[in-house]
Amino acid sequence: MKIYKVSELKPGMIVKAPVLTRQNQILAIPGEEIDRKLISRMEFYGITEIQAEDPAAEAAKAAPVPAPTPAPGPEPVPKVDTMAAAHGYSTKVRLSENFQQYTIKSARGIGVLQAQIEAFLRDKTPFDTEALLNMTRSLIRPGQTVIEYFDMMHNMRSNDDSIYSHSLNVAMISNILGRWLKMSQADRDTLVIAGLLHDIGKAKIPPEILNKKEKLTDEEFALMRSHAQMGYDLLKDESYLDNRVKKAALMHHERCDGTGYPMGLQEVLIDDFAMIIAIADVYDAMTASRKHRVAMCPFQVIAEFEVDGLHKFKPEYILTFLRKIASTYQNNQVVLNDGRSGKIILLNQNQLSKPLVQLSDGSCIDLAKSSLFIQSIV
Repeated sequence: MKIYKVSELKPGMIVKAPVLTRQNQILAIPGEEIDRKLISRMEFYGITEIQAEDPAAEAAKAAPVPAPTPAPGPEPVPKVDTMAAAHGYSTKVRLSENFQQYTIKSARGIGVLQAQIEAFLRDKTPFDTEALLNMTRSLIRPGQTVIEYFDMMHNMRSNDDSIYSHSLNVAMISNILGRWLKMSQADRDTLVIAGLLHDIGKAKIPPEILNKKEKLTDEEFALMRSHAQMGYDLLKDESYLDNRVKKAALMHHERCDGTGYPMGLQEVLIDDFAMIIAIADVYDAMTASRKHRVAMCPFQVIAEFEVDGLHKFKPEYILTFLRKIASTYQNNQVVLNDGRSGKIILLNQNQLSKPLVQLSDGSCIDLAKSSLFIQSIV
């Protein structure tokens, strides 16, 4: 047993000491086997190192002599390289003309947002909200499906996404969720502005802390968490901004069970728009690529929300979001974590991350009754 950095962990390793978040939420217990999903959760919660052991490495030391070649057996089930499948799908998206156009428009949009925020911070230049709305509208072409938009957004991601690109994604996801919740166009426009400005407080965080790769000190972590209050303080006196925009900046890290910050509010006190921004904020963070892993696929994210999110976010909002995300991938080809591929043919409404999948050989597997899970969309 020794201390491993999270970046060094591999599936099959064993947790040897409880893994806790800064709020003392248990992520893993001693004896639990580490998989890619658990590694992703630890990265998401900012865990940098844990106590673990590597049974495979220990076995290799104890038995260095190669095992004899086994006798021929039945043909193995054909498997798909999940990394290659995900990469191939990503390549197809990136080579499309629609993606090339989206890349240009998105880069321009990020530039517009950054310029407006910098002008506001420099001399309180009022935000041109109509220009910001027109910029976001330009990113959606007529007839574009939700899946097509998410494909574009996900494939724009990089390990060092700026607060501006993240804020643009949050604004667009919030707009989509607002549409799913049957909100008026005026309310959805307000959601977009709230998404664009929700992280404005981070612009006041020193870059060396904001972009630090190593574990933050307690003081640095406290400063990072202060961005919500700083964002509200920046916007609170701007009378032309809807109050829900200001509350979104303040409350987008609050959680319905009181475990959020900066005030530890319960559900009844959290602004509805802030809760929508919160869902979009977490979804965007979890689907982003990280230095040591590819982006989590939508069904892995849904699984994370099913474990941690149903009591942290307003039920009406989070359930609508998860159901709609899952349903957009009905009939899509997927790859399971054991390498087999198939098509989603039926959603499990009680466990949306575990649908019924028809495999390439024609057989079906109910993931709700299996330890398998969807590794990637192809």
